Amino acid sequence: MSIVTRFAPSPTGMLHIGGVRTALFSWLYARRHGGKFILRVEDTDRERSTDEAVRVILEGMQWLGLAHDEGPYFQTARFPRYKEVIAQWLAEGKAYRCYCTKEELEQLRTEQMARKEKPRYDGRWRDRTDSRPGVDPVIRFRNPLEAEVVVEDLVHGRVVFRNSELDDLVIARGDGTPTYNFCVVVDDADMGVTHVIRGDDHLNNTPRQMNMLAALGAKVPVYAHVPMILGPDGAKLSKRHGAVSVLQYEEDGYLPDALLNYLVRLGWSHGDQEVFTRAEMVAAFDIADVNKSASAFNPEKLLWLNQQHLMHSDPATVVPYLKPHLARVGIDIATGPGADDAFLARIVVAQRERVKTLKEMAQASRYFFGEAVELDAKAAAKHLGDEGRGVLTALRATLEGVTDWTAAPLNAALNAFATDRSIGLGKVAQPLRVAVTGNTISPPIDLTLELLGRERSLARLDRALQP
Repeated sequence: MSIVTRFAPSPTGMLHIGGVRTALFSWLYARRHGGKFILRVEDTDRERSTDEAVRVILEGMQWLGLAHDEGPYFQTARFPRYKEVIAQWLAEGKAYRCYCTKEELEQLRTEQMARKEKPRYDGRWRDRTDSRPGVDPVIRFRNPLEAEVVVEDLVHGRVVFRNSELDDLVIARGDGTPTYNFCVVVDDADMGVTHVIRGDDHLNNTPRQMNMLAALGAKVPVYAHVPMILGPDGAKLSKRHGAVSVLQYEEDGYLPDALLNYLVRLGWSHGDQEVFTRAEMVAAFDIADVNKSASAFNPEKLLWLNQQHLMHSDPATVVPYLKPHLARVGIDIATGPGADDAFLARIVVAQRERVKTLKEMAQASRYFFGEAVELDAKAAAKHLGDEGRGVLTALRATLEGVTDWTAAPLNAALNAFATDRSIGLGKVAQPLRVAVTGNTISPPIDLTLELLGRERSLARLDRALQP
């Protein structure tokens, strides 16, 4: 059997990490088995769906690199197909028109709750053939009244629902628009979805959807309902925990592979391995290994994993993700030093052990671009006083004589200079660092000078020595 999975977000809110993890599990399962991954935007709720939410879904999936094989499909573009199925079901007696008013349904609910019964529609129009003038009827699916629906869930195991507990679901509203649970069924059947991986908040929808799939004569997919993600305090994940738009993680400087690595480990494990490349995730992932219990979001663990990926990824693969962050701190890499990706890759190598995010890397690397730097007042006062300026004035001649402007010869020249004057290397390196970078923190001074280049290094040193 060829595996077909789908990720079907609703654009009624921003795509956040709970949805991303579902997308990741679906994508990994398809990739692991050489199958197909479909992206489907479930926008039937036209009042609450927004263009901005759609944008975040599409841009977020692109940034994450979770490429879809089909789609994106939009349910609003498939309304003619849904109406076709509804008309067919009405003709076959698998659906019926219900003329209940909102007031009648509210009264029914109130009476049931007073009797401590589960509120649900009682089927009062199920077998009627008359109509009610002036009322736009909804269409309800004629759910079976007897027997059971058994969900053999890959995460939760065998879950049994009695049909007598399920009411007749509304599949089209009074204005004719189809409802979410119905559209999902038609889409999964038409698209040949074999495995539905989604949050366990959808588990209670599954028996109704399975009954409707049977009414369609479609094969029922295999279901896997994954547990939710909780905040560090065990409460439902909210914005203060990290339930923000997935694109916020891009803006905060996370690598997509680091975020996916973190999310795959929320509820799934592969021995004691913590750090996974994308290829390793594909090779190892099995939905059957996902835990039933909810997992807690840990921002510190995500930050640690991001640094691991920064340190161990091919620098060239990090460069495209660094560029937007450089732009955000005002660096124009289109011209001048830094215009070439090879230089940016060297920046990544120089900085990656000192920062945890690309945002920090860009902020810490501004002095590698442009001609001049602004000297930090405190750093200049401490290191560019009379003593520091005297050291740098003498050092200027030594550096002028270095012909091979790479780290090793520069390191040898600086050490020789310090030895000749019987001073510690720090008394040389810190004033020089402040002069060429504007502050006291940078990669090793020899590497910093190499990356800045001979002309810029000497020019900045000269400016720092001006009265």
